[in-house]
Amino acid sequence: MQVDPKTNPVIRRTRVKICGLTREEDVDAAVAAGADALGFVLWPGSKRAIDLARLAELSARVPAFVTRVGLVVDQDPKLIEAACEHLDLLQFHGNEAPEACGRFSRPYIKALRMRDRIDLQASASAYGQARALLLDAYKPGVPGGTGETFDWSRIPASLAKPVILAGGLHAMNVQQAVRAVHPFAVDVSGGVESTPGIKAADKIDDFLRQVLTTYPSKFQ
Repeated sequence: MQVDPKTNPVIRRTRVKICGLTREEDVDAAVAAGADALGFVLWPGSKRAIDLARLAELSARVPAFVTRVGLVVDQDPKLIEAACEHLDLLQFHGNEAPEACGRFSRPYIKALRMRDRIDLQASASAYGQARALLLDAYKPGVPGGTGETFDWSRIPASLAKPVILAGGLHAMNVQQAVRAVHPFAVDVSGGVESTPGIKAADKIDDFLRQVLTTYPSKFQ
């Protein structure tokens, strides 16, 4: 359920996930900037894809209290279970059924692309075990990482799952997004990159700064 941090003290701030990490220096930069979660893409169709061996190397750099998230898209359950050794949370970005998402040894979030006429309340009910719903822009044939925003007003305020907002976010629009949606978290990949898969430390710092100062009078 979305909670307005301006009026409810339960949610003290919007969390931040930096996704699509492929290099040690980018993991270090995201942690140093204060990211709450780091995303590793295991889907080979992505420009930011890494394999299990690389996942093991990068995840070993992540300190305690920073969540390691593995992004998968309709992939082999054996690969997913093997990846769980190096992850704290799974992120399903394909057409996985609820029972398929819930079969693994890690909790999960479910990504939903904002197609026309999507019923978010029904999806929240169907994916009842999901820790959150990640809402991303819809682009045919692209399961995520579109770099495009969607109409944030389509998200119902009463949605019975925490919302992770994704899709086209960057330092110039993330404060507007947080004020409009009041999401539990925001997810960024391309918006903090110099090229696909290569993060820019200054962009990561700027993005985190914008999120963390959205409500400065109450939360600094």
